[in-house]
Amino acid sequence: TATPTTTTTPPTTSASPVPTTTSGPGELSACTATLTVGSVWSGGFLGSVTVTNAGTAGITGWTVRLAMAPGQSIVNLWNGVNTGTAGTVSITDSSFNAAIDSGGTQLFGFVATGEATPAPTVVDCTTTGGTPTGDTPTALPSTTAPATTATTPSATATATAPAGGNLPASFRWDSSGPLISPKSDAGHDVAGIKDPSVVHYDGEWHVFASVADASGYGLVYLHFADWAQAGAATHHYLDASPIGSGYRAAPEVFYFAPQKLWYLVYQTGNASYSTNPDISDPEGWSAPKHFYSGMPDIVRENIGDGYWVDMWVACDDADCHLFSSDDNGHLYRSRTSVASFPDGMSQPVIALQDPDRAKLFEGSNVYKVDGTDQYLLLVEAIGSDGRRYFRSWTSTGIGGSWTPLADTESNPFARASTVTFGGTAWTQDISHGEMIRSGYDQTLTISPCDLRYVYQGKDPDAGGDYNSLPWRLGLLTQTNSAC
Repeated sequence: TATPTTTTTPPTTSASPVPTTTSGPGELSACTATLTVGSVWSGGFLGSVTVTNAGTAGITGWTVRLAMAPGQSIVNLWNGVNTGTAGTVSITDSSFNAAIDSGGTQLFGFVATGEATPAPTVVDCTTTGGTPTGDTPTALPSTTAPATTATTPSATATATAPAGGNLPASFRWDSSGPLISPKSDAGHDVAGIKDPSVVHYDGEWHVFASVADASGYGLVYLHFADWAQAGAATHHYLDASPIGSGYRAAPEVFYFAPQKLWYLVYQTGNASYSTNPDISDPEGWSAPKHFYSGMPDIVRENIGDGYWVDMWVACDDADCHLFSSDDNGHLYRSRTSVASFPDGMSQPVIALQDPDRAKLFEGSNVYKVDGTDQYLLLVEAIGSDGRRYFRSWTSTGIGGSWTPLADTESNPFARASTVTFGGTAWTQDISHGEMIRSGYDQTLTISPCDLRYVYQGKDPDAGGDYNSLPWRLGLLTQTNSAC
């Protein structure tokens, strides 16, 4: 990511997960609850509970009672409101996740102190009835585009993988060499180019990225017709636009069709954005505006010694969701309606969490998988060797719950060990990047049959100041498509 940190070796890896499942009886209502124990460490463990609407009508609220074993106590809980921490604990929905359609699910999670065995048990699950409203997954419309249509990949799905629609259960890749390197000028002494976001529009690739040196970060834009021309493209530094100078990093670009505007989302110490009616005009971006008045309380309470980084927006037909990370094992999500965007962003909730911060570090991407009801989530992690790689999950809605796809060091979404390089590998890090999309609007749609990922890598022997590391941009192409 585009935030300096001295962390190059991950914290101690937790003990192997010990899955434990208990189903609640739900005699009083139409819901059941299933508890799973995940990561376990000395003196604590991670738990998650899936609440399922087992009835035929929608429900608008739920409460799950858990019986904690002696010595167990909940010390942190997300996506729910708890009464009590030990003994019999009641967890009620957090309003935004109160509604569950028939057959649908919601998820809450917690961190507890004490031994994981015996696991907590579900006492019961009770609900209120009604028609679901709020944060329930909905289907996406077809992609809306500007008047000039971009060239997009096309393919026909012919095979279905068990875990993620047309996404396989494991991934293999070929990598290019470095395609885009830093270009310094009189006002910019650049050490690394990183954190790319890319769209194909009007016959050209449009790439936005962070540029870094010992003094800090800024943003750059370049465009070209073919990846073979990427290295020769002119670099336009966006501090010459109304975006201005100062700390700006980790951009994401998309066309927001309802407003016929391009959006550039990035970090400034806050979650910021600029707009532009013409993506090819580097001076046309507006001055930074913020999604929040300041750091949200839930981030402040959980960030520890991390950094609030890597803002990412993805929209369905009803809402736009804003993701961010904290370098401390938490992925946050806020939402506002498509009609209200970019205003009205809710306070974040924790969408995903891992007690081992290195396993859920930063650099999240969320995409709609074209032709399926799936969303794909990628999060950058730090491996046991200190090298960067990506984990992945899928869901039927942007709001989760997220099901692991390829999410381990031995079976990652992308890691140097699963990449074939022509000749000597130029990097051992597969770090912060962006999928090649099949469109360019706010739905962030990707083709499951044409997976390509623009990423940052660096010389494996490079070290020293984080900001001065020689990051370059390369391109991964999947070699084991399930289509």
